[in-house]
Amino acid sequence: MSSTSSTSSTSSPVTTGSHSAPAEAGGASKGTPRLRTRRKDVPRRPKRSILLTVLTGLILVYTVVPLLWLVISATKTQDGLANSSGLWFSHKFALWSNIHDTFTYHDGIFVRWLLNTLLYVVLGAGGATLLAILGGYALAKFKFPGKRAVFAVVIGAVAVPGTALAVPTFLMFSKMGLTDTPWAVIIPSLVSPFGLYLMWVFASEAIPTELMEAARIDGAGEIRTFFQVALPLLAPGTVTVLLFTTVATWNNYFLPLIMLKDPKWYPLTLGLDAWNSQAQTIGGDVIFNLVITGSLLTIVPLIAAFLLLQKYWQSGLAAGSVKE
Repeated sequence: MSSTSSTSSTSSPVTTGSHSAPAEAGGASKGTPRLRTRRKDVPRRPKRSILLTVLTGLILVYTVVPLLWLVISATKTQDGLANSSGLWFSHKFALWSNIHDTFTYHDGIFVRWLLNTLLYVVLGAGGATLLAILGGYALAKFKFPGKRAVFAVVIGAVAVPGTALAVPTFLMFSKMGLTDTPWAVIIPSLVSPFGLYLMWVFASEAIPTELMEAARIDGAGEIRTFFQVALPLLAPGTVTVLLFTTVATWNNYFLPLIMLKDPKWYPLTLGLDAWNSQAQTIGGDVIFNLVITGSLLTIVPLIAAFLLLQKYWQSGLAAGSVKE
């Protein structure tokens, strides 16, 4: 009896324990709080600022209204400019006749001025871009004595306006006998301190040093490394500098004004100013309609260049702004 009772007493706790374990586990699972799934962060819409909207609208109006006035005025005759509103068309649409008269006036001198401007841009702005690429690449990727001094000179040259150097440049070129020649405009245009600094900064971020070392290990020389490895990576910065130098050379007015006397070498800016000044001379032709039409034709190539190269220009400006 005692062995039986002891056996039953020892077996009952085991049986009870075996049945109570799942119950305790189930109770624990019901009692514990469930983990909540984390919601994805929904991007919040930026708050609208009335002041910022008003300022943006004013800047838009300030930018678009002169361009709109130029387009509308180019469709008017000389009489239509005086007898109609500035921001509305006249009774006669004369855009095509104005364009024809602009290209044929005074034996087609406008075409000569356009070709002169293209010459100054191709040689001046193109040469300035090439020198900026070479100088920026060398300053960014090579170490040499006097590098800090060169940096200080470049920064100082960026701070000096071009008009402050126009008169000393004229005196130097007059002694060399280069005034009243295309070289008096092309040679100063080859120097672009801002383009050099921009390419310096861009090359230091866009060209990995490890990539250059790998090319050298594979047996590539410095010239081949530059043209096949570095130059393709510098394409956005190259387009950016080219746009800046092209606009600066295309709109250059003061330097040709003091360097050139022969109207055959005038750029578009100086030529249109000469047409505009005819109204103030005795017996001069009043051709404000041709001046306005010529101004419209002058800005069309710049607008087309910005629209075609906009993606390269934006990527060039954003290079180096984010550090990985």
